[in-house]
Amino acid sequence: MSIRDTELLAIAPPRSVPTPAIDGCKGVSPCPTSPRDTEGEPIDDGRAEQTLAPVDGGSAAWRLLCAAFVFEALFWGFPLSFGVFQEYYSTVPEFANNRYISVVGTIASGFGYLGAPVIMPFIQRYQRWRRRMIWVGWSICIAGLAAGSFASTLEVLILTQGVAYGIGFLIFSFPILTMVNEYWIARRGMAYGVLFSASGVSGSVMPFILQALLTKYGYQTTLRAVAVALTLLTGPFIPLLKGRLPPSEQASIPKINWAFFQSPLFWMYSVSTLLQGFGYFFPSLYLPSYATSVGLSGKMGALLLALMSVFQVGGQFLFGFLSDRRVPVNVLACSSTIVAATACLTLWGLAKSLPVLIIFSIVYGFFGAGFTATWARMSTAVTDDVTAGPIVFTLFNFSKGIGNVLAGPIGGTLVSMSKSTEMPSSSYRWVIVFTAVSMFASALTIFLRFAKYLRVLVTL
Repeated sequence: MSIRDTELLAIAPPRSVPTPAIDGCKGVSPCPTSPRDTEGEPIDDGRAEQTLAPVDGGSAAWRLLCAAFVFEALFWGFPLSFGVFQEYYSTVPEFANNRYISVVGTIASGFGYLGAPVIMPFIQRYQRWRRRMIWVGWSICIAGLAAGSFASTLEVLILTQGVAYGIGFLIFSFPILTMVNEYWIARRGMAYGVLFSASGVSGSVMPFILQALLTKYGYQTTLRAVAVALTLLTGPFIPLLKGRLPPSEQASIPKINWAFFQSPLFWMYSVSTLLQGFGYFFPSLYLPSYATSVGLSGKMGALLLALMSVFQVGGQFLFGFLSDRRVPVNVLACSSTIVAATACLTLWGLAKSLPVLIIFSIVYGFFGAGFTATWARMSTAVTDDVTAGPIVFTLFNFSKGIGNVLAGPIGGTLVSMSKSTEMPSSSYRWVIVFTAVSMFASALTIFLRFAKYLRVLVTL
């Protein structure tokens, strides 16, 4: 789960309670002090509207956006580069014979999707805890990597580099999300663009760094080095992560209209998202290993991941732009999945050289990632209720998260089914087929919903 994949939910500003202004302490003993919240910040005293930072610009807004960019780039860039670890772990004696290595990466990234429907309502209700949540989640992420460096079994790696990292990311990323929402309103599209580019920036560099560290020092030293680097590079930015609105003890949350559960569109898009999620993550997991199986070096595997990451950003931007321009959301969603599926069967399935794999990484990264950019329009198509729309969006996150987490064990099973004494690359044929079938099924779910209209046109 990343910040860029999640809709920024509107949180109602807390109601202030006017209190008499204190002009000074002369003649008063003891001197009265301003009340403080649990974060050590002054509680709103009725003058908040005069002191709130400006929106859509100003030093405070840009400081927050820059800090969010750094967190997004480094903490989301790491699990996106897990394909490099996947290829390396398959050569380490402690893990080499285990087909579920990919579970580590899918859990690390999948918890951010699965936890969205739970964490967002919690933050809406307890806004004042957001900064504490950032500290806690940040610490859990780094501790998970440090603990993973001592792992000698895959089960420990799953619990540390996978579960702990994923939970930590879930805890701190959504509070940052709501802070960005408070500062960027009219120019939120621009703010989104900045955050979208973060994973592309880190994704173009991080795979090479991780691959070099793993090759020279091994996974234990690499995980420790990453933990230290994340501490030093992101720790100084935590004080900059502050919301714009005064915190409240308990925000007032409007009653949610759950009528969208009766909408056929909601279930259609949820199933389509689930099926797309089942196949979407396999290329990023297995491309480096596949590249090695056809005789390419580890650096080339890192190059493929970097290219895919960069073009994912471009795909999300264009599909989001087209959806804002009122291009039919069903056309965008189906084109995303159909092109991605076709690329799997033709480019990845037949690739035996680096140029073909490069083309696949570009095409799949661009079109495959575009699907999530249509979620906002899907949400508004399902319901126009302001309280239900954000919930629908988080449930789409949850649907994709199911596919994300299950991709690990499914992929391990598919690879073991494809083991062959022929060419090493043939071990991935069922992974490729499963990815393509999942994408086609996602498109078919939407297509069948409107097939009856096509039949009417044919009969005319």
